Amino acid sequence: MLEVSRNENIEIMSYAEVKEVKGYVGNYEICIEKKPRYITDDCNGCGACTEVCPIYIPNYFDEYLGARKAIDIAFGQAVPFLYDIDRNSCVECFSCVEECELDAIDFSQIPEEKQIEVGSIIIATGWDIYEPYDEYGYGKFENVINQAQLERMLAPNGPLGGHVRRVSDEKEPKEIVFIQCVGSRDKERTYCSGVCCMLALKNAKLLKEEFPDAEITICYIDMRTNEKGFEEYYQHAKESNIRLIRGKVGEFEENNDTKDIKLRVYSSLTDEIININADLVILSTAALPSKGTAQIADVLNLDVDKNGFLTESHFGLMPQETNTKGIFIAGFAQGPKDIAYSVSQSRAAASKVAEMTSAGQIDLELIVAEVDEDRCIICHRCVKECPKGAIKLEEGVKATVDEINCDG
Repeated sequence: MLEVSRNENIEIMSYAEVKEVKGYVGNYEICIEKKPRYITDDCNGCGACTEVCPIYIPNYFDEYLGARKAIDIAFGQAVPFLYDIDRNSCVECFSCVEECELDAIDFSQIPEEKQIEVGSIIIATGWDIYEPYDEYGYGKFENVINQAQLERMLAPNGPLGGHVRRVSDEKEPKEIVFIQCVGSRDKERTYCSGVCCMLALKNAKLLKEEFPDAEITICYIDMRTNEKGFEEYYQHAKESNIRLIRGKVGEFEENNDTKDIKLRVYSSLTDEIININADLVILSTAALPSKGTAQIADVLNLDVDKNGFLTESHFGLMPQETNTKGIFIAGFAQGPKDIAYSVSQSRAAASKVAEMTSAGQIDLELIVAEVDEDRCIICHRCVKECPKGAIKLEEGVKATVDEINCDG
């Protein structure tokens, strides 16, 4: 992040949103809305404003396991290092204004729009985590958490300083259970999230290191370890005395007195029903297309698959290209993938852009569709059928073909 922020050819526009995109490859006009932080760029990150702020709110960066002030920074390594004010929680006591020596707090800020021109676009809008409310007691039982919350517990800069504790009483867990494929590989989401198996194995090993005497169990449907070194890692986890049960959890209830979780799981490998009394349960929940993915697909008129991920031009031959020239995709925006896959696809998308821009000009297909205006009845069928989105039809006007995006 620091390398990016220090590169003179890279402009970071954080806390901003793409509102509109016009034009075509080589000549895209983008309208970006910069949201107000109520802090100017003069802020030096001293933190004096946070110290005097009297309002505490749940910290979204810590998956709501910790607290932050109404005026604070997202996290310690944020780039750019600028504070922001949560106006929904701020009581406007103006203690921060009085404390700031640089007069960097401005409550009069409003959203601003900025127009930029670019030749190409890479979409890398990431993913959101599925919140499985009403499943396995999530959101109801205190000691049922998801993998993202566990990650923040394990993080040295997290709310617990890297030490995992039960949510209900902050005691060390003695019986820990991971439940895989929560919200994925079912009728609603048939796909595999791609990262959950290795994430559970990694976190189970970390927990085993912190709590050597704890009983740690992973309940899974299939253990998918198909990348380089993954199978060896899986075997090493089994040798670390981590129990793996191939089967789905059935009965699931909380003990009102101890807040422990009683669950039953059928092991398809040993053909037995296993009862576990867990004091901490971690759910490996489905990966979803981010809200930003849906928004940018609507803005750019891009195709999405039935699960909401962006659709590439050709899965095997053109996995970075979209059906619109000059627009590329990378990472989880296209579909579930791990870090290594995301990095390789991002590099491929960058090379595609470099290939396009280094030439200085773009060769276009000479075969394009034409509209016979005498015969056009404005039925909209061609607009719906065009896979490139190259046909436009305004109210009362004959269809027109975008010769740049049309490839015949």
